[in-house]
Amino acid sequence: MDRCVVLVDAGYLLGAAASLLAGEPTRSRITVDHAALIQGLRQRAEADTERPLLRIYWFDGAPDRVPQPEHRRLRVMSRVTVRLGALTRSDGRWAQKGVDAAMHAELTELARNRACSDIVLVTGDGDLLPGLMSAKEHGVAVHLWAVQAADGDYNQSEDLVAEADERRVLDRSWITRAVRLKELGGPCTAPPVPRPEIAAILSAPLPEAAVAAERAGAREHSDANGTNGTNGTARPLPAERAGSAETCARSAATAAERDGDGGGGGAGAGGKGAPAVPTPKDLADLNRGGQPSPSPVPVPSATLRWSSDKGWVERGGPVGEPPETASLPTLAQLTSAEQRWADREEDITAVSGDPFEVGQVFARRWTERLSDAAHLQQISTEYPRIPHRIDGELLRYAARFGLLAHKDDQIDEHDRYAIRAGFWREVDVRTAAEHAVASD
Repeated sequence: MDRCVVLVDAGYLLGAAASLLAGEPTRSRITVDHAALIQGLRQRAEADTERPLLRIYWFDGAPDRVPQPEHRRLRVMSRVTVRLGALTRSDGRWAQKGVDAAMHAELTELARNRACSDIVLVTGDGDLLPGLMSAKEHGVAVHLWAVQAADGDYNQSEDLVAEADERRVLDRSWITRAVRLKELGGPCTAPPVPRPEIAAILSAPLPEAAVAAERAGAREHSDANGTNGTNGTARPLPAERAGSAETCARSAATAAERDGDGGGGGAGAGGKGAPAVPTPKDLADLNRGGQPSPSPVPVPSATLRWSSDKGWVERGGPVGEPPETASLPTLAQLTSAEQRWADREEDITAVSGDPFEVGQVFARRWTERLSDAAHLQQISTEYPRIPHRIDGELLRYAARFGLLAHKDDQIDEHDRYAIRAGFWREVDVRTAAEHAVASD
């Protein structure tokens, strides 16, 4: 058949691209426009082989072979088939298992069945040499593509290079059409504008009663056990544990104010002192394009900074959901079977998996499906605390997008802040819209 097939070793392609752009083969250092990348591969393959494309096979690893957000986006693209191997962690490093074997099997099967006349291999793995030789014996022309190496040398098996019929190099200019270097800052880099909610949640004041209770608990623990641990240090309070994060948030807000972004990083008018924390009213002003209130006041409902599943000081009685929030419906209760199908379709094709965006999408669906406007007003008064049931549902939804830290199946703490910040931003936008309609 006079057509071409492209087999992509994603670990090689993206790892080599990261080495080229960032100096290290860590895929987290780059961002990838997968639609542009696939389109570029197709156009280049058809131009080099002078054959129409049959299909692009994308081989990659995933923990427990569970598709990650990028895999879900890729497999719904036209002429793309995703094949997943296992991703395992050994000696502190992630390694693919079964990807080269799957590529070898696909390569030989395509050649044996004469499914194509030309095969493009984007890989550097010498383990594919027997498959490449077998494909040639079946009359298939094999094109080997390399990613330009950061050190100017080969990043492919020499035997593979020697055996290929044609070899091309994807240079830096080609790679950067779809791959960008992710800008990484230090631990106190200012958050992206406009996202002041993370700083607001991190800097939420701790109630005096909670501080007293925590200190009493710490003293009792110290009296009973002598010390907490082998180093003789006392157990830190939650507020103290949050110190580095809070300091980072304040430093980021100060940097944002110094750079003149108008408080987008969470800073207010505070002179040389600590920057003021944005209040829900400030966030509403920002959403409407205005400036934050000149004299922000502390968020009255703010409690501890940690997960709402533990550590929160419950208001209005014993531990457990207060009656006001216990009556709030979950998204699952508000969603019909047809809506659930549409939600999954949107998750697969349109939601990137960015933590802030995930929180926004969840909140948009929840607020749009509320039949009682009082529920929206009720949850607005809970800021920055999300009621237990809704927060648990939100985090379970976020886990679908591969946001779990696989070492302990928990969502990274910074990602949790971003997820909840996205939730509150969308709630605030919807609340402002409701107020606008009511005033009209």
